[in-house]
Amino acid sequence: MAVTAAALGDALRAIVGAEHRREGGAPVDGVVPRWTAAPAGVEQAAALVALGHEERLAVVPRGSGAALELGHPPGRVDLVLQMRRLDAVLEHNPDDLTVSVQAGCTAGVLAAHLAGHRQMLPLDPPGWTARSLGGIAATQASGPLRQRYGTMRDLLLGVRFAQADGVLTWGGAKVVKSVSGYDVPKLMVGALGTLGVLLELTLRLHPAPDYEATWLASFRTPAHAQQCVAALLDSTVQTNRLEILDGRVLAACSLPVTAAALAVSIGTVEPAVRAQEGLVRAIVQRAQGTVQTMGASFWKTYDRALVGFDGVVLRIGSVPARLVETLGAVQALLPGAAVAGAAGLGALRVLVTHADAVALRAPLERLRATAAEVGGGVIIERGPRALRERIDPWGPVPPPALAVMRAIKTEFDPRAVLNPGRFVGGL
Repeated sequence: MAVTAAALGDALRAIVGAEHRREGGAPVDGVVPRWTAAPAGVEQAAALVALGHEERLAVVPRGSGAALELGHPPGRVDLVLQMRRLDAVLEHNPDDLTVSVQAGCTAGVLAAHLAGHRQMLPLDPPGWTARSLGGIAATQASGPLRQRYGTMRDLLLGVRFAQADGVLTWGGAKVVKSVSGYDVPKLMVGALGTLGVLLELTLRLHPAPDYEATWLASFRTPAHAQQCVAALLDSTVQTNRLEILDGRVLAACSLPVTAAALAVSIGTVEPAVRAQEGLVRAIVQRAQGTVQTMGASFWKTYDRALVGFDGVVLRIGSVPARLVETLGAVQALLPGAAVAGAAGLGALRVLVTHADAVALRAPLERLRATAAEVGGGVIIERGPRALRERIDPWGPVPPPALAVMRAIKTEFDPRAVLNPGRFVGGL
């Protein structure tokens, strides 16, 4: 039998204390939760999840709140697990290039901790310094450094998480029999907390480069930019970042506007950077572009431009060889939209202002059809609730793949209490 509201409040108070639980709380994608609780440790977090499981509450983990508009809008939010108190750097092994952190630790706090050791966690999604590492994992968020270092899926070695019934479990670096057969860290990345509540992460680090330089290559047409990208990828140049910026994003960065530009960075020892600079300049010139050396602050400016954008954000997954087609499709279907992203991977963000569901539905369907030609897709990374109620934010998923996802969800969360309904196919 479900407990009364008063009894539930008492149960929450017994777990986290009166000062760390409250009725209501900050809305989650427009829905005010029944309760919000902030656990101080993994045992408290697990106890909260267990309570939610027992009472069949919709349990929603919350980190920095940077990606609350990702996924289907929630139907209900009974209990928010506010992760801000789980913010510690637990263990750093500089010699092994690994670190263990609590899920509420922000990427900025970790970066400050690692700086004295000349090490880094190369994850830089927009607004990365303020974003929790658990949230970055749950949303598979990434940024320009993805070009060289990959995403959270490539850097996450192990996780400690609360299963749907509140049982604390290790996966990856500390595997237990209850989840054998699954690559648990990779399952958790991008799952929006629908398979388990992430509490601790063990991460692979990289040495910070001794020296880094950035150049902006400007082109008269996107075709010239694509030619340059292809040549760079086919060369011995080892880029840390290779971003394409259209004219609107250049303007947002207070840079001269051209049809397309590439922001290229290389980080290693200074002689190697200087040697590769010559190759970069030669490749750009062969593609009829011009090169400008950028200051160290460029990437902060670029990050602020992406974070400061107010509107709908689409995430396109395509291939580098389709940059011209993708940019052309966006310009034709969504006039006025801005485009930026990882040119070397074909992973782009489209920034759309003044978009409603009626106006966006047909262009989004056509963009999804274009991306599907090369096995890609388009998701709504950020957008108003009303938009995502009318348009599937994830797009079509092949039935066999969706069946596998549904089976995994059923095994990990048979009562469907963990962030229910928000993931692909309403999982």
